[in-house]
Amino acid sequence: MPFDPEPQIRRHRSADVTLTVTENGVPAAGREMVVAQRNHEFLFGCTGFEFIPLANGELPAEPATGPGGGPGSLGEAEAGPVERLAERWLDLFNFATLPFYWGRFEPTRGRPDTARLRETARWFADRGCVVKGHPLAWHTVSAEWLTELSNPEIVEAQTARIRRESADFAGLIDMWDVINEVVIMPIFDKYDNGLTRICREMGRIPMIRMVFDAAREANPQATLLLNDFDMSAAYECLIEGVLEAGITIDALGLQSHMHQGYWGEEKTLAVLDRFSRYGLPIHFTETTILSGQLMPAGIEDLNDYQVSEWPSTPEGEERQADEIVRHYRTLLSHPSVRAMTYWGIADGGWLGAPGGFVRTDGTPKPSYEALHALVKGDWWLPPTTYRTDDRGQLRFTAFLGEYELTAAGRTTTFQLNSPGTASVEVEV
Repeated sequence: MPFDPEPQIRRHRSADVTLTVTENGVPAAGREMVVAQRNHEFLFGCTGFEFIPLANGELPAEPATGPGGGPGSLGEAEAGPVERLAERWLDLFNFATLPFYWGRFEPTRGRPDTARLRETARWFADRGCVVKGHPLAWHTVSAEWLTELSNPEIVEAQTARIRRESADFAGLIDMWDVINEVVIMPIFDKYDNGLTRICREMGRIPMIRMVFDAAREANPQATLLLNDFDMSAAYECLIEGVLEAGITIDALGLQSHMHQGYWGEEKTLAVLDRFSRYGLPIHFTETTILSGQLMPAGIEDLNDYQVSEWPSTPEGEERQADEIVRHYRTLLSHPSVRAMTYWGIADGGWLGAPGGFVRTDGTPKPSYEALHALVKGDWWLPPTTYRTDDRGQLRFTAFLGEYELTAAGRTTTFQLNSPGTASVEVEV
């Protein structure tokens, strides 16, 4: 039988609510109330790189290029007016990932781009979004000046960098991809870099302990992720070694760039079952699904595929919309998944691929409309009028998240945090 995720989505993501409303301590019986959802508990995320210039009152910069980054990797948006792109972003997502690639954040030692990134993080936080920094340690797009240092000096610079960013952004960014793609880090041989040097000398697990300890020390309240693209047993072995070593990981990051084709429900669920056995929350940290020609299956490193043009096509857009819906429904059907980050709202970002929800001319694709119909339609409670009974109670079923109740011109908020049945008391 075809996989039907809806029963599991309702089971894991919604609550049957009995809301008891009081006024001056007395049940507000027989009163009309309006209940409306304000936010999802689930983190529907996307890169926020595109909006650094907007948040800082700057003109859009030229697209960035570089190893592992590609056009738009710092998110400079070219898809129509950036203000309109921001409206589309905020109408769909509640979770932003901002770029902390060391080689671009601090290309000159001692001159980090802290002020601009802090302003961008504040811009998102002021609009009700959770913000994550990506990444604190990675061998790619690393600071070139590290290669001039000795290994002990690289270690000191890396841990100091982690402590600095974790502390400087605490309260605005309390979630980090602490170390990125460490499975391949010590054997990475495309070019010299400081992180591969020290990982090769220290080993993966001591390296992970070092960077997680530095991040935890600087911001004990932060949610710290281990993030990787390698979905093989090698990542599982690494996780097992890390946990056996007593290193605390708050969540596992799984990348899913589907440039060579949609994974499908069976593979996605198999991956989730494999990685959920550690009992940790799972974040799909980097996802792309294309609306144009797929990358050839024989390409091992996605960065190696370079084409002069990579357009979105009408048939590709219909395929992408279908696959986006299937992928999000599959993820929400699994209780371990807490967040899903899409890698670029607009086309032409990472590797120039047609992976966005918005075309280069700024118009939304069918995938944007399809996902919006889920996140702000099927999985959303719009302003709805109820009448309380003689005990001041009303009942409804809704997705987990933040809600507001309005009665007689007064508004209060409440949270639905646990699936199943929920009894909530509010005073108006």
